[in-house]
Amino acid sequence: MRGRRAEGGRSRSRSSGVVALFSSGGRLRQRTTTLRPSSRPAAQATTKAVAEAGESSTTATRRAFPFTRVVQQEDMKLGLLLNVIDQRIGGLLVMGDRGTGKSVVVRAVIDLLPEIEMVVGDSFNSSPTDPRLMSKEVREAVQRGEEVKTRKAKTPLVELPLGATEDRVCGTLDVESALQSGSKAFSPGLLGKANRGILYIDEVNLLDDSLVDVVLDAAAGGVNTVEREGISITHPASFIMIGTGNPEEGELRPQLLDRFGLYVEISTVADPDLRLQLALNRTAYDMNPDAFYESAAEEQEALRAKLLGAKKLVKDVKVGKDLRVKISTVCSLLDIDGIRGDMVVVRTAKAYAAFDGRTEVTDEDVGRVVGMCLGHRTRKDPLDPLGGVQKVNAVFKRIFADGLTYEDVRKMQEKSAPKSNKEAEEEDQGDEKKGRGGLKPGQWKGL
Repeated sequence: MRGRRAEGGRSRSRSSGVVALFSSGGRLRQRTTTLRPSSRPAAQATTKAVAEAGESSTTATRRAFPFTRVVQQEDMKLGLLLNVIDQRIGGLLVMGDRGTGKSVVVRAVIDLLPEIEMVVGDSFNSSPTDPRLMSKEVREAVQRGEEVKTRKAKTPLVELPLGATEDRVCGTLDVESALQSGSKAFSPGLLGKANRGILYIDEVNLLDDSLVDVVLDAAAGGVNTVEREGISITHPASFIMIGTGNPEEGELRPQLLDRFGLYVEISTVADPDLRLQLALNRTAYDMNPDAFYESAAEEQEALRAKLLGAKKLVKDVKVGKDLRVKISTVCSLLDIDGIRGDMVVVRTAKAYAAFDGRTEVTDEDVGRVVGMCLGHRTRKDPLDPLGGVQKVNAVFKRIFADGLTYEDVRKMQEKSAPKSNKEAEEEDQGDEKKGRGGLKPGQWKGL
């Protein structure tokens, strides 16, 4: 996995570091990673090149492919929409073959998001009303009663290049300027630019694990802190984390998989009619992007309005206690570590109900999303023919459809589990006492 990275990979400094603060169980946790010094010319050149690559999506003039014209890939599209409705779900990881439209769909969803109001001249897309989404300077200005100028802008989509360095991702401090003039000269990284938007990482399974850790920690807590030579800068970093990759090129560690809220596997469209429709859509888009987009404008606007309504409704959606108990039972039977899976299922089911215009979660809502919530959190067993999603759906059916209890399912699992060495030896000894010892399988000793 680590061998197939873009050139210009990471370079570390012994004296610099990044700390990502995030909340877990009501306590603040801290993660520190080293930063590359920004004073070196080579580092500045690399940072500039990566910056241009990472921000290319915001300067592109061609319209994105219409989200409503993407053929099939329903789970991936649903996972993106649910994360937009409730950012607390924790992002989406999509794994699939080459050429299946992963990056196209991610870039298309940004067009469905409404414009946001942000403070003029602020590098972190600060909100003028929510203190959690304000930079320190904006928050202090608001507390002093000063009037801040605002503007409307599209929700940011920031792409993290595979060869990005840690200082480019987290931001850099100009130590010389800070020591000489006392001012904290800070150059925001991709985490700061993605605040209140979407951070997209293509080929996330090839990204350095330390970078993935930093990004996921910032996404979980909504805050990024850069520290160097005793100088510290903290800024908001609240964004939706979207990762895509090809499983043939390697997989993520289980610890990192668990940090993504939803997980979806996609494959190449096999139906000939759908493949033809996909090819025709792409050809029409390449010939005239504006005309193709206008042909889908009505569908796009309808989906945009539905999405906006769901974002407002989701806070009023309720989940009954009995349903929560069933969800926790499924997670327990699957031996899911921690309670993150339980919480993600509840939040995702609420977002799905809100997307359907309802304020009460049903069993069907849970059944639709439980696979993408828990499939990547199950423990891998090389002898188990069922994959993660199939295993989740099987346990879900026993609890929700068949009405079995936790104890019933556990007994069934124990009976179907392979025998241990000790149990096999005890069974052989019992056979010897009955006069059947030493016989081959299927051999009959006679009367």
